[in-house]
Amino acid sequence: MNTETADIKAIEQVVATVERTQRARDAEGFLALFHPDALWTTGHGKVLIGLDAIAEFTRAVLPTANWDGEVTYEVVHTQFLRPDVAAVKVRQVYHSAEGDTEGAPLYVMTKQDDETWLLHACQNTEVRAD
Repeated sequence: MNTETADIKAIEQVVATVERTQRARDAEGFLALFHPDALWTTGHGKVLIGLDAIAEFTRAVLPTANWDGEVTYEVVHTQFLRPDVAAVKVRQVYHSAEGDTEGAPLYVMTKQDDETWLLHACQNTEVRAD
C-alpha cells in the first residue's frame, strides 16, 4: 500500500470515528480527534478557537443532543494540500422519521509525527433543500 492510500484510509478512519462518537454522544472520544490548536465552526456559524473552546461547547451540547434517528458521515473527496495536510469533504446526513437533513463539513486535517491524522480547521455547513 502506498503512502497516499494509507493516509486516505487513516483519514477515513477519523471520519468514521467522528460518526461513531456523534452517534454515541461521546464527547471525549470526539474531542480526542482534534489538534490542540484546532479551529471549529459549527453548522450554525459558532466559531470555536482552540481545543479548550471546542471542548467546552462539545461537552455542553453533544451528550444531550436531540435527534431522533441516526447520523452518517461519508468522505466524498480528499485533497492533499501537502503530504501532511489534507482537505476532506464529508457528506453528513441526519436520518429521522421527519426526513433527512444534510450537512457538508470540510475538515482540514494534519498528520502528526506519529502518523496520526487530527482535525485542525473544520467548517460544518447545513445543506438547504431549496
